[in-house]
Amino acid sequence: MNRLEKLYKITKQLKIVVSQQITAENREQVIQTINQLVEQRGMYMKEIVPPYTEAEKAMGEELIIINKQIQDQLDKLFEGLKKEMRQIKKQKKSNQSYINPYKKVQTMDGMFLDQKK
Repeated sequence: MNRLEKLYKITKQLKIVVSQQITAENREQVIQTINQLVEQRGMYMKEIVPPYTEAEKAMGEELIIINKQIQDQLDKLFEGLKKEMRQIKKQKKSNQSYINPYKKVQTMDGMFLDQKK
């Protein structure tokens, strides 16, 4: 069995997972699956050392292409998460200003400052 077969299978699984539609309901489960697959893939990558056969080189080139596709999908997922977090933070701030609209208003009423000594 080729040394890269396990790595190739896990990479294909990872590509399938990141390619699926990610919704608010399944996001946590998908992220956990992605983390598990990335950890397994990292362990197999540590085991792969030169010299490489021609078949392994060809498979490695294919893995590089698949890895770029996975990285693009993960970047899109990350950007979506960041956008959603900014939106939630903005909504939270808006809710706070609705609850207490005078929180940021500074008043100096009834205060006298004597500047002479």
